[in-house]
Parts: sequence; structure tokens; C-alpha cells
Amino acid sequence: MPIPKAELHLHIEGTLEPELAFALAARNGVDLPYADTEELRRAYEFDDLQTFLNLYYRLMAVLRTEADFEDLADAYLARAAAQGVRHAEIFFDPQAHTARGIPIATVIEGLGRALDRSEERHGVSTRLIMCFLRDQSADSALETLTAAEPHLHRIIGIGLDSAEVGHPPAKFRKVYEAAAARGLRRVAHAGEEGPPAYITEALDLLGVERIDHGLRCMEDPHLVERLVRDRVPLTLCPLSNVRLRAVDVLSEHPLPRMLDAGLMCTVNSDDPAYFGGYADDNFRAVREALNLDEERLRTLARNSFEAAFLDRDAADEALRAKYLAEVESYSFD
Repeated sequence: MPIPKAELHLHIEGTLEPELAFALAARNGVDLPYADTEELRRAYEFDDLQTFLNLYYRLMAVLRTEADFEDLADAYLARAAAQGVRHAEIFFDPQAHTARGIPIATVIEGLGRALDRSEERHGVSTRLIMCFLRDQSADSALETLTAAEPHLHRIIGIGLDSAEVGHPPAKFRKVYEAAAARGLRRVAHAGEEGPPAYITEALDLLGVERIDHGLRCMEDPHLVERLVRDRVPLTLCPLSNVRLRAVDVLSEHPLPRMLDAGLMCTVNSDDPAYFGGYADDNFRAVREALNLDEERLRTLARNSFEAAFLDRDAADEALRAKYLAEVESYSFD
């Protein structure tokens, strides 16, 4: 069994495997422009973030009903459990669905049905984080938050994703202030394609508690000092970084230097159906490519639970303590 871990950077739409895409397409009468699953899988090759996003949004056409979103989440949770994930904080992109005429309630209730039974069925505790598309308007983000109001009991926080360059965090200050007023936790993608300044903006203007990606912080020593001092978690996605050309080859990933600097790094899968690996696939890949020893892998797993939003009540803290004990007692092969 892989080392226990929390997954904190996972887009549920990015877990749509070709086989499920074709099954949902058949169920919903959607024609896919691919002959079969193998041809579709070959399309999962990208030059950069935008070419990935083009396919990512195109395939969402198969997601139509609550049952579709339930099946999508349940399939991910089964895979995650097999990869040692004990807790998952799952991103979803409501604007990508409402723009297609899918009600936000359909998305949230469908995902929620799978999440509600996840601990019993898969042994994985879950939280749901609603992300805003940064290439959409700030007004659209505010409208989405308002539309989600009846469902906020299912949502623990908000995030910010999609195309980063040209869409600085400052653009979304108002919606983050509104989310904070509602007691929602706050994370944001920053410093993947965008500059280190985007990380600083996300901290100062959005009040985020975690930075998703954040690998370009290494270009700014003062920012690194701040992140280390404040124990700001970074949710890194190594295989994603390689597939989207943020890093040329995995052996050049800055993760070891980031750990050496004292940064609170975690390892996650991002969009695993598209990027060639789920949570433990990423752990095994960095272990081999970066020669990480067992204690560094244990540190990454420990960080994931310490960075998780498991602090709502005593039950959450007990769950975190249980998971951390599993990490400490884990024996590597």
C-alpha cells in the first residue's frame, strides 16, 4: 500500500479518463470527434497550458446530469484510495458547466452524492472547493458565488484556476473578500506560468491560505523567506509541470531545492487523466527522478495532512491526528 497522503490540488474534471468519457458520451448522446479511446488518449499530448485547456473544456460536453458528476467523482475516489489518498480536497469549475447550460445545482449535488459516501465506500474523507476561471470576468465570479449560496454547506472554500498569464489575482479581490465574509477558505493558483508577483498578490490581496503550484517562488528569495516563515503550503504537481512544459524534464524539477529551503511542499496530481499519473504516481515519479529518500517522502505526506483544511472542529483535528499517525508509522518497501 502506498504511503498515506492528502490530495490538495485535484481538478475533478481533470480525472475524466477516456473510457468514462466515451461511456458518458454514449449515455448522453454526445458525439466525440475521436474514433475510440486510444485515439482520444493520444490527444492527451500538449504543448502548453492553453492547448491542454482546449481539450479539457471540449471533453466536458459529456458531463450533463447529476449522475454524470457522481460517476466522475466516484471513479476518481476509487483510484485515489488505491494510491494511498486518505483525504481529498477536490476542485470543481462551475463556470465551465453553467456556460454550457448545466445548472450549478446539478454539478454540486452530483459531486456531493459521491463525496457523501466516500469515507464508507473508499476510506477517503473529502472536502469540495469551488474554483473561479481567471480568464472569465470578475463579475462572473461574483455571480457564481451568489448562485452557489444555497449549496455552501457542501463547499469548504474557493480557488482560482485556468489560464494564469494576463489574469493577475488582483482581478478577483472582491469575490475573495465576499467569500471570506461567508467563512470560506481561500486558495489560488499562482506562480505556475505567472510570475512570483502573482504569488505575492494572492497572499496580500486575496488572503489565500495555500498557493496552488507556486514553483516560480524560487525566483524571488524574499518571497521564499516569507513562505517559509509563514508556513504557507504549496500544492505542487510535478507530472503536470512536465506535461505543460513548466519544467522541461522531471529531473530538473525544483522540488528538492524547495524542500532544502524549508518550504512546506506537497505533491498532488492536478489533472491526472491528462497528465499521466494520480497522487502516488507523482510520489513515485519524484522519488525516482529526484532521488528523494524515504524521509523526504514522509515529509511530503506529513505536509499534505498538516496543510489540509481539517480544522473545523474536534472531529477534524482527530482525523488529522489519525492520518499523521499513519504517516509516521508507515514502513516503506
